[in-house]
Amino acid sequence: MARTCIHCDSGKGMTRFENETFTLSHGRATAKVAGLSGWRCGTCEEVEFDARSARRYAAAGDRLVMNARREMGQQLRRIRRKLNLTQAEAARLTGGGHNAFSRYERGEVVPMPSVVNLFLLLDKYPELLRDLKKPAARTTRGRSIGRSRPKLKIA
Repeated sequence: MARTCIHCDSGKGMTRFENETFTLSHGRATAKVAGLSGWRCGTCEEVEFDARSARRYAAAGDRLVMNARREMGQQLRRIRRKLNLTQAEAARLTGGGHNAFSRYERGEVVPMPSVVNLFLLLDKYPELLRDLKKPAARTTRGRSIGRSRPKLKIA
Protein backbone atom coordinates (compact mmCIF):
# COMPACT_ATOMS: atom_id res chain seq x y z
CA MET A 1 0.00 0.00 0.00
CA ALA A 2 1.34 3.43 -0.97
CA ARG A 3 2.14 5.95 1.76
CA THR A 4 -0.15 9.03 1.48
CA CYS A 5 1.32 12.52 1.84
CA ILE A 6 0.15 14.14 5.08
CA HIS A 7 0.69 17.60 3.58
CA CYS A 8 -1.21 17.47 0.28
CA ASP A 9 -3.04 14.15 0.68
CA SER A 10 -1.68 13.08 -2.70
CA GLY A 11 -2.85 9.71 -3.84
CA LYS A 12 0.41 9.24 -5.78
CA GLY A 13 2.05 8.38 -2.49
CA MET A 14 5.48 9.00 -1.08
CA THR A 15 8.74 7.60 -2.39
CA ARG A 16 11.54 6.42 -0.12
CA PHE A 17 14.90 8.22 -0.01
CA GLU A 18 18.07 7.16 1.81
CA ASN A 19 21.24 8.85 3.00
CA GLU A 20 20.48 12.44 1.88
CA THR A 21 21.92 15.68 3.25
CA PHE A 22 19.59 18.47 4.37
CA THR A 23 20.52 22.04 5.27
CA LEU A 24 18.94 23.77 8.25
CA SER A 25 19.03 27.51 8.84
CA HIS A 26 18.27 29.79 11.76
CA GLY A 27 18.91 33.48 11.21
CA ARG A 28 22.25 33.66 9.43
CA ALA A 29 23.51 30.32 10.75
CA THR A 30 23.25 27.10 8.78
CA ALA A 31 24.05 23.45 9.42
CA LYS A 32 24.12 20.40 7.18
CA VAL A 33 22.76 17.09 8.43
CA ALA A 34 23.97 14.13 6.38
CA GLY A 35 22.67 10.57 6.20
CA LEU A 36 18.96 11.30 6.59
CA SER A 37 16.29 8.92 5.35
CA GLY A 38 12.54 8.99 4.96
CA TRP A 39 9.85 9.64 2.35
CA ARG A 40 9.26 12.44 -0.17
CA CYS A 41 6.02 13.36 -1.88
CA GLY A 42 6.25 13.41 -5.67
CA THR A 43 3.48 16.04 -5.87
CA CYS A 44 4.37 18.70 -3.28
CA GLU A 45 7.96 17.66 -2.37
CA GLU A 46 7.04 17.43 1.35
CA VAL A 47 9.54 15.33 3.31
CA GLU A 48 8.71 12.97 6.16
CA PHE A 49 11.79 11.63 7.98
CA ASP A 50 11.94 8.21 9.58
CA ALA A 51 12.15 8.26 13.40
CA ARG A 52 15.98 8.15 13.69
CA SER A 53 16.47 10.85 11.04
CA ALA A 54 13.76 13.04 12.57
CA ARG A 55 15.56 12.94 15.94
CA ARG A 56 18.90 13.86 14.33
CA TYR A 57 17.34 16.69 12.28
CA ALA A 58 15.53 18.10 15.34
CA ALA A 59 18.70 17.92 17.48
CA ALA A 60 20.66 19.82 14.82
CA GLY A 61 17.94 22.48 14.76
CA ASP A 62 18.01 22.75 18.54
CA ARG A 63 21.80 23.23 18.46
CA LEU A 64 21.43 26.05 15.93
CA VAL A 65 18.86 27.84 18.09
CA MET A 66 20.92 27.44 21.28
CA ASN A 67 24.08 28.69 19.55
CA ALA A 68 22.19 31.74 18.27
CA ARG A 69 20.90 32.45 21.80
CA ARG A 70 24.41 32.13 23.25
CA GLU A 71 25.86 34.45 20.61
CA MET A 72 23.12 37.03 21.22
CA GLY A 73 23.77 36.80 24.96
CA GLN A 74 27.50 37.33 24.45
CA GLN A 75 26.82 40.33 22.24
CA LEU A 76 24.43 41.89 24.78
CA ARG A 77 26.98 41.28 27.58
CA ARG A 78 29.75 42.91 25.53
CA ILE A 79 27.61 45.99 24.78
CA ARG A 80 26.33 46.26 28.37
CA ARG A 81 29.87 46.16 29.72
CA LYS A 82 31.05 48.67 27.11
CA LEU A 83 28.33 51.03 28.40
CA ASN A 84 29.39 50.37 32.03
CA LEU A 85 25.92 49.16 32.97
CA THR A 86 25.11 46.51 35.54
CA GLN A 87 22.61 43.83 34.58
CA ALA A 88 20.04 45.50 36.84
CA GLU A 89 20.61 48.90 35.19
CA ALA A 90 20.29 47.36 31.73
CA ALA A 91 17.05 45.65 32.77
CA ARG A 92 15.63 48.92 34.15
CA LEU A 93 16.63 50.71 30.94
CA THR A 94 14.68 48.22 28.83
CA GLY A 95 11.76 47.76 31.22
CA GLY A 96 12.64 44.16 32.02
CA GLY A 97 12.56 42.34 35.32
CA HIS A 98 15.50 42.36 37.72
CA ASN A 99 16.93 39.08 36.32
CA ALA A 100 16.13 39.72 32.66
CA PHE A 101 19.65 40.54 31.52
CA SER A 102 21.16 37.66 33.42
CA ARG A 103 18.85 35.28 31.55
CA TYR A 104 19.49 37.03 28.19
CA GLU A 105 23.24 36.83 28.65
CA ARG A 106 23.12 33.13 29.56
CA GLY A 107 20.99 32.39 26.49
CA GLU A 108 18.10 31.09 28.58
CA VAL A 109 15.61 33.63 27.24
CA VAL A 110 15.40 35.34 23.87
CA PRO A 111 15.16 39.11 24.34
CA MET A 112 12.48 41.10 22.56
CA PRO A 113 13.70 42.55 19.24
CA SER A 114 13.28 46.05 20.72
CA VAL A 115 15.86 45.21 23.43
CA VAL A 116 18.31 43.87 20.87
CA ASN A 117 17.78 46.86 18.57
CA LEU A 118 18.25 49.33 21.44
CA PHE A 119 21.54 47.75 22.46
CA LEU A 120 22.77 47.56 18.87
CA LEU A 121 22.06 51.29 18.54
CA LEU A 122 23.79 52.02 21.85
CA ASP A 123 26.77 49.97 20.69
CA LYS A 124 27.09 52.22 17.63
CA TYR A 125 26.06 55.47 19.38
CA PRO A 126 26.95 55.10 23.09
CA GLU A 127 26.40 58.82 23.67
CA LEU A 128 22.64 58.19 23.37
CA LEU A 129 22.75 56.47 26.76
CA ARG A 130 22.97 59.90 28.43
CA ASP A 131 19.63 60.86 26.88
CA LEU A 132 18.01 57.62 28.04
CA LYS A 133 19.22 58.05 31.61
CA LYS A 134 17.77 61.59 31.96
CA PRO A 135 14.73 61.88 34.23
CA ALA A 136 11.32 61.98 32.58
CA ALA A 137 10.19 65.38 31.32
CA ARG A 138 8.04 67.32 33.80
CA THR A 139 4.61 68.73 33.06
CA THR A 140 3.38 72.09 34.34
CA ARG A 141 1.56 70.29 37.18
CA GLY A 142 4.76 68.69 38.43
CA ARG A 143 3.94 65.12 37.36
CA SER A 144 6.23 63.16 35.09
CA ILE A 145 4.97 62.51 31.60
CA GLY A 146 3.99 58.91 31.07
CA ARG A 147 3.41 58.09 34.74
CA SER A 148 0.02 57.24 36.16
CA ARG A 149 -1.94 59.75 38.23
CA PRO A 150 -1.74 59.45 41.98
CA LYS A 151 -4.65 57.62 43.60
CA LEU A 152 -7.21 59.88 45.25
CA LYS A 153 -7.90 59.34 48.92
CA ILE A 154 -11.58 59.53 49.81
CA ALA A 155 -12.31 60.54 53.39
